[in-house]
Amino acid sequence: MATKVLMAMSGGVDSSVSAALLKEQGYDVIGVSMQLYDRPETMDPGGKTCCSLTDVLDAGRVAKKLGIPFEVVDLRGRFKELIMDYFVAEYTAGRTPNPCARCNQKVKFGLLMEIADSLGAELLATGHYARIERDAGGSYQLIKGDDPGKDQSYFLFSLQQHQLSRVLFPVGELEKRQTRELAARFELPVAQKNESQEICFIPDNDYVRFLEENGVAAIPGEIVDRDGKRLGTHKGIHNYTVGQRRGLGIAWKEPLYVTAIDHAASRVVVGPREELNRSRLIAVEPTWTDRPISGTFTGSCSIRYRQRPVPCQAVLLPDGSLQVDFEQPQQGVTPGQAVVLYDGVRVVGGGWIAST
Repeated sequence: MATKVLMAMSGGVDSSVSAALLKEQGYDVIGVSMQLYDRPETMDPGGKTCCSLTDVLDAGRVAKKLGIPFEVVDLRGRFKELIMDYFVAEYTAGRTPNPCARCNQKVKFGLLMEIADSLGAELLATGHYARIERDAGGSYQLIKGDDPGKDQSYFLFSLQQHQLSRVLFPVGELEKRQTRELAARFELPVAQKNESQEICFIPDNDYVRFLEENGVAAIPGEIVDRDGKRLGTHKGIHNYTVGQRRGLGIAWKEPLYVTAIDHAASRVVVGPREELNRSRLIAVEPTWTDRPISGTFTGSCSIRYRQRPVPCQAVLLPDGSLQVDFEQPQQGVTPGQAVVLYDGVRVVGGGWIAST
């Protein structure tokens, strides 16, 4: 009897090709799309988001083409609770959230794994560009995707052994060009579809509008330098993120950047580019793909998606948080984002940046 796989289908090229490859390899594939939020369908159906009604319909068309069963699960309530409310709360607290990494942690490899169990599927597959290998000791290791321009291992850092042992990434060893070629070979109706880029539940990319429509008050406050000198006024800390240069509304002799956000005082701190430098960060809620680090870990880390990993050392603190020291100071270390530890191409684990 063929192994049953639940294939998460977003309606995009990557997951569609993944489904086709799994069927070709002899798996018993069940396609599933998640309805995660309500999006006005008057918007451009060829846009660059995922999980809208148009995308669900595209996934259904692909499933029909492949001759596999297809389900749509309504997760709007849980998605609002786990992702959208989290997004709003993080900005309210002066942090910059990472909804894609959090969605992988809580929804795609959390709720969907539960759905796989309910349907009797032994495995769960997605269209992520990453790889899973089993080492000599029997542990499952999360490895960077072979296409460096598409590698998505940063977003998957929270996967642990019980998940890695049941997950497949069918396009993880491919380049995007090869995925497109396979979509044409399989004659998939989404072969030329645009890639998703923006935050899925904010299709116009106007996150400030979204936040204010969801209860975030535009409370004005001071823009100050690192010594506390007032340089201007802001319209709400949710308009800013660490590293931001544009939109500060301050005429100055040199470019200024947001270097910190003081939520308690409702202040935005700015300074020249060199004041973005940080030599250390503290991350909370660390998770590990295999075993927690012991002693001092020496390897590399990324503090944002598509950042080339930089040399670092890391240690677990007595309170359970993770301290990461950079070999060279880094700019744009942003509370709310993820820090991901690498040992070569292997993901060791990571956590959520709390402070610098």
